[in-house]
Amino acid sequence: MQARDFSDQPYVPLPEHSHILRGMAVIAIAGMVLFSLSMLIADFVVPDHNWVSDTISDLGAGRYEFIVDAGIYSYSAALIACAVGAAHSHLGGRGWTTGIFGLIMAGLIVFLVGARDEYGDSDSEGVVIHTYLVWGLWVLFSVVPWAMSAGAGVISRRLELTCKAVTVLWLPLAPVFFFMPDNIDGLYERGLGALTFVFVAAIALTFLGRAKAIDA
Repeated sequence: MQARDFSDQPYVPLPEHSHILRGMAVIAIAGMVLFSLSMLIADFVVPDHNWVSDTISDLGAGRYEFIVDAGIYSYSAALIACAVGAAHSHLGGRGWTTGIFGLIMAGLIVFLVGARDEYGDSDSEGVVIHTYLVWGLWVLFSVVPWAMSAGAGVISRRLELTCKAVTVLWLPLAPVFFFMPDNIDGLYERGLGALTFVFVAAIALTFLGRAKAIDA
């Protein structure tokens, strides 16, 4: 299919493409699925691992770290895909714009968590930044879902409420992780991760809804 030439109309808004939105939605969903699978595989492969008391960081260190790292990179790609799709189809003012930049930052932070292979235990050369990265994610997931909720609401009121609910729950619950007893902090951390999945899934569904509207 030949590309349209807009060289003589530089100020005309460019068209949205439904296949791009669907593609970004698929990447977002696949990233979550692959991350979940990597966690499940690591839970069985890593010796003496308890998914209730041991955190994702425990799985991400040691001989089998590549399993969890692959999942972390997949989730990073999911967040970046959400940013790309949101930039392609801008659905809502400054909040949506804030979400685009926030998703890019979240994707990069998640990537760094896997790439640095340091988990706050001072066993890595140089400055240990894992804790700072985690706090960065707390800030981003406290802001981005709410900021993008109005845009998601263009497609569905339910998606808007879902995004807002993620912020309302994440904001107070995420910092509690640092004070959780060691015997249950692994389970709690997985619950927080699932909460971010809810937001990513809502954005993916927003893209699919927009794609459907474009094709209508």
